[in-house]
Amino acid sequence: MKINLKVWRQKNGNAAGKLVDYKLDNISPDMSFLEMFDVLNDELMHKGDEPVAFDHDCREGICGMCSMYINGRAHGPQTGATTCQLHMRSFADGDTVIVEPWRARAFPVIKDLMVDRSAFDRVVQSGGFVSVNTGSARDANETPIPRTIADEAMDAAQCIGCGACVAACKNASAMLFVAAKVSHLAVLPQGQAESSIRAERMVAQMDAEGFGACSFTGACSVECPKSISLDHIARLNREYLGAKITSEAV
Repeated sequence: MKINLKVWRQKNGNAAGKLVDYKLDNISPDMSFLEMFDVLNDELMHKGDEPVAFDHDCREGICGMCSMYINGRAHGPQTGATTCQLHMRSFADGDTVIVEPWRARAFPVIKDLMVDRSAFDRVVQSGGFVSVNTGSARDANETPIPRTIADEAMDAAQCIGCGACVAACKNASAMLFVAAKVSHLAVLPQGQAESSIRAERMVAQMDAEGFGACSFTGACSVECPKSISLDHIARLNREYLGAKITSEAV
């Protein structure tokens, strides 16, 4: 395959960036999108040019590190998949592919396609935890939990924190991310100790980081590689309202 790339290049967060054209030949349709970038970087380094900086780690759709905005979509044209799970067979021979970083005030560009997503870490640190001693794996079985509740918690816990929801939202909202982190604890008995403060603190930190308000368009769930449901945003709103009422009553 021949691929025409337009890749966002930016030296650092303070420098101006631009799209740079690259042409690649003999790209295998079975290559992952990141392997294609490996080929590009090999060619650039052989020429003595600066390779393209991009985030990656496990390359198995688990870690949430890969973060490319491909042809106007977070993670590219394949639904329910991360960038590392996207293969070149999703494109046609001779296609032009535009690759950009996540665009959000809360995700400043570090270099090229790399962005700083530490805002997510601070949101989780503000309330996405439990203080009770849950013991070992064996001890967890001492607390019977209905299958439907366990499944619901696991659905929310699938969130890998990649930031595609933020990149896809026209307001750069992190509501789906925060909702997933609140929801998977809120439905379990181990998460009840902080239930009165978790949502309030995490939403406050989300706002402090500069994420926008929910746009209600549902683009976040559509582009989420783990297909996190909008139902979790509804639960976040209920948890937040309950926390506000409780705090004001006290």
